[in-house]
Amino acid sequence: MAKVQKRFVCQSCGSVSHRWQGQCADCNEWNTLVEEAPAVAATPFQAKHNLQGGGRTIVLSALDAEATLPDRLPFGIAEFDRALGGGLVAGSATLIGGDPGIGKSTLLLQAAAALARAGHDVAYVSGEEAADQVRLRARRLGLGDAPVQLAAATSTRDILTTLGQGTPPRLLVIDSIQTMHSDLIEGAPGTVSQVRASSQELIRFAKERGTAVVLVGHVTKDGSIAGPRVLEHMVDTVLSFEGERSHQYRILRSLKNRFGGTDEIGVFAMAGDGLVEVSNPSALFLTQREEGVTGATVFPALEGTRPVLVEIQALVVRLASGATPRRAVVGWDSGRLAMILAVLEARCGLSFSTCEVYLNVAGGYRIQDPAADLAVAAALVSALSERPVPVDAVAFGEIALSGELRPVAHAPLRLKEAAKLGFERALLPAAVEKGAMRQSAFRTLGQFVDHMLGRG
Repeated sequence: MAKVQKRFVCQSCGSVSHRWQGQCADCNEWNTLVEEAPAVAATPFQAKHNLQGGGRTIVLSALDAEATLPDRLPFGIAEFDRALGGGLVAGSATLIGGDPGIGKSTLLLQAAAALARAGHDVAYVSGEEAADQVRLRARRLGLGDAPVQLAAATSTRDILTTLGQGTPPRLLVIDSIQTMHSDLIEGAPGTVSQVRASSQELIRFAKERGTAVVLVGHVTKDGSIAGPRVLEHMVDTVLSFEGERSHQYRILRSLKNRFGGTDEIGVFAMAGDGLVEVSNPSALFLTQREEGVTGATVFPALEGTRPVLVEIQALVVRLASGATPRRAVVGWDSGRLAMILAVLEARCGLSFSTCEVYLNVAGGYRIQDPAADLAVAAALVSALSERPVPVDAVAFGEIALSGELRPVAHAPLRLKEAAKLGFERALLPAAVEKGAMRQSAFRTLGQFVDHMLGRG
């Protein structure tokens, strides 16, 4: 840091001297030199790191200023557009992740072909497959005649240089972001720094040129998108493509959307000619039967604004004394199952301590809705008592640790979907508003168990 020099100023004539002396050399006055602190000169380091000056002035506007809604670019695939909130927004960045082989590339190739056939310029860049491999898949799906611009590249600089010449495309698909490489950062493709740098350059291109960019992301073994967590913060929309490879259905779930609602889903079924839309997803998860079966309950789940009816199955096996009971859950939270079992034992007098409990959501569906508590309790009580739940009844409601049944959101929407599919009765909390269906309302879980067991 530069050394601060002393300065002495004559109070009579104002001359400056760098050392004190009794007589001023200019006006010859005595004892007039007084030391003053000079203004500290900014060092190069300070000038570089002081952010209070040197920048350009930005324009601040009022919150209530006129704003136009962003233009949507629908694919024409209703389930895909539903998950996106109506279609892609020009200049937006979308990240879609999913397990290997789940159908991400197939879905995006179908969406790109549909958009290209509608007259829009579409570029599909594959970093994992050769261009001929993508062409063979397109022909197998019946999309060989779609005017999609195809390339196989991994250099972010080459991709942006090519697309920067002339009119930019309306849609750019990068499959996948983990294979992209930026020469501004040292490291192999797929590293945290490379993924962050490549994504930042692609998103900047999207914002400046108005191109909608879709990035395909790999996932880790626990299902989260691989790479830096900041990648999900950088993009505008995050989609998760879920489903078991052994099952026919696929669910496209919206986890983040700056231009629409979250938790929307689109349901697809894998067929020989690609992914097919499923307009009535409840038909995938319900078992068609005429007689009641013990341990089976229908639950109207809610995904965003879409109700989906799923079947919850429970099996209770009594063990000999001394054996350690097992708890197995598929499609639901195991900790929440333990809580429901504890409330049934403490508040309702039912004993599961000597029983193995198995819980399954039919069709491989995964439930995160807390309204499933009452449906799970109904399935457990039915399996323990071997009394079937009526086949024309649905159940939903949240269970408190005190045994109280709490109302849940969007109950009329759930009842409306259940009535549409032929259900006539509903088992639910007492605080829910009355609807068109016959409702059996309960204030506590004990009242519900008494009703199922025919007590009192």
